Amino acid sequence: MANQLLMPKATAVWLVDNTALTFDQIGAFCGLHTLEVKSIADGDSAQGIKGLDPVQTGQLSRDQIKEAEADPSVKLKLLDPKVKVPELKKKGPRYTPVSRRQDRPSAILWLVRNHPELKDAQIIRLVGTTKTTIAAIRDRTHWNISNLQPLDPVTLGICSQIDLDFELAKAEKYLPKVENRPAEDGLLPASETQDATDPSASETMDADSVFKNFESLGNSVSSKNG
Repeated sequence: MANQLLMPKATAVWLVDNTALTFDQIGAFCGLHTLEVKSIADGDSAQGIKGLDPVQTGQLSRDQIKEAEADPSVKLKLLDPKVKVPELKKKGPRYTPVSRRQDRPSAILWLVRNHPELKDAQIIRLVGTTKTTIAAIRDRTHWNISNLQPLDPVTLGICSQIDLDFELAKAEKYLPKVENRPAEDGLLPASETQDATDPSASETMDADSVFKNFESLGNSVSSKNG
């Protein structure tokens, strides 16, 4: 990563106000046009910008400034930073250790079978594979499909349970909602199943009639035994 000046305009404001450097020297160091530096000195631009001391930020030394002030042909050079900040890498597909790469097809097969709601992009983030491989496993055209066994990617150590749960929760948001509909086939109410042709079914039996039935039943049993 190339070393760059921090806040060029603020640095130019400070150099204009605190040094005897020429506009050309300041412009060359700050990456500004000479006329832009002149407008800063005249107060026509960069109004309200607080100057930034390049000596305090470690981008210039006082010896450099003194040398350049004495000789207008001297160009200021940006000092190397004392602490180098690593360049941020764009987040790409999940890195899978070499020892686990042979297990990726099995993990994909497990995800496809157990969680069909997951999109290809989600599987790629979890396993670190390609759309071509996912399509081949879905279509069962993968060169090793006959030997693949579905294996949980969390158990294999390819992804964490937290990552898997996150992707599943994200996928559930896009699933169509199922409406609660009454079942077409079920038990009908008793009022509908009662036989309307049987007049005895609608009669209300009282206690006396019940006991009479028991008495008649007992007499019939006694007569048979006698």
